[in-house]
Amino acid sequence: MDFEYSEKVQGLRAQLLDFMDKHVYPNEALFEQQVAEGNPWEPPAILEELKAKAKAAGMWNWFLPKSYGELSPGLTNLEYAPLAEIMGRVGFAPEVFNCSAPDTGNMEVLAKYGSPEQQQQWLEPLMNGEIRSAFCMTEPDHACSDATNVQMSIVRDGDDYVINGRKWWSSGAMNTHCKILIVMGKTGEDDSDRYTQQSMILVPVDTAGVRVERSLTVFGYNDAPEGHAAVSFNNVRVSASNMLLGEGRGFEIAQGRLGPGRIHHCMRCIGVATRSLEEMCHRAERRYTFGKKLSQHQSVREDIAKSACEIEQARLMTLRAAAKMDSEGAKGAQDLIAMIKIVAPSMTLRVIDRAIQIHGGAGVCQDFQLARRYAGVRTLRLADGPDQVHMMQLGRNVARRLGHPDQE
Repeated sequence: MDFEYSEKVQGLRAQLLDFMDKHVYPNEALFEQQVAEGNPWEPPAILEELKAKAKAAGMWNWFLPKSYGELSPGLTNLEYAPLAEIMGRVGFAPEVFNCSAPDTGNMEVLAKYGSPEQQQQWLEPLMNGEIRSAFCMTEPDHACSDATNVQMSIVRDGDDYVINGRKWWSSGAMNTHCKILIVMGKTGEDDSDRYTQQSMILVPVDTAGVRVERSLTVFGYNDAPEGHAAVSFNNVRVSASNMLLGEGRGFEIAQGRLGPGRIHHCMRCIGVATRSLEEMCHRAERRYTFGKKLSQHQSVREDIAKSACEIEQARLMTLRAAAKMDSEGAKGAQDLIAMIKIVAPSMTLRVIDRAIQIHGGAGVCQDFQLARRYAGVRTLRLADGPDQVHMMQLGRNVARRLGHPDQE
């Protein structure tokens, strides 16, 4: 296994690092200021300026896998992974390069499963960064970690579908640029196969009966300008042509959507953890207690050492999952994808927590980004499947494989 980045990836990394140094890091405070002073759900002016710069430089839509043909910039999952790590160092940075969730997953869905008409209407403006989108799966009244519990009603009525129900944690739906929702609901009420009862359908935000009810906060943070919305659908009527792939194909689409997204999330987590470790070391080298630098205390050195080890372990595991996905697809890489989804967010939380402790009171206040990062990463132990679901499925697969080696 070659642990070195290819010449191509090294060049892209250098280009991205230079852009981050020149344009993103210097504008972190301005981004926060503009969000705080304006409409929180309107993307701030500095974000639009940075997007224009990145697009002009060709640093755009890097996430879309090579297998997606002419729509793709040509990167494999393994090639994109280190770029996602760098972007993860700043919360809003992925959006600068049009590589932000949930748009990335939604664009992959449209690229892989959308009709030519759906792609023209929604994929093209998403890829151009002209609009944003949201993914509506989780429901407030049902435990959707088991996706067969999704109960939103999608009923055929002539040339239309009529949709009723409520969703929440629809990330991105608060954003004023959000124009399209990908909605998962139940079409096959009488289908005996519980995995073909669900479907996904496209719903424009301005459709009659769609109501963005409220913003949901994460440990008090509203995550503006993206936000996480509770959305109600009251007799929402859309054309039957808005159905993705066909009735009963919702689980198939979901599995195709989540594999790459989990790699993206995990690599961004590693970027968050790495930046937090750097800040931990910076603090430890410049603060003194009991007559010596914090970095001279054994417990602090142990926290730094453990963090460095855990970050490197998670990075290598995630890169291996990305390589496996490139060679064998999401199904072939499913165990490794489950492993990284279990490992990377929890590792990042541990590193951030150590950084908070070394920063003391400063670590939990608004003067540093550590508390905000902790809140954001904590949600990733729930998003795209909670830890328990990944462990349940991974444990089942490993038990079968190791318990019956003769069936390999």
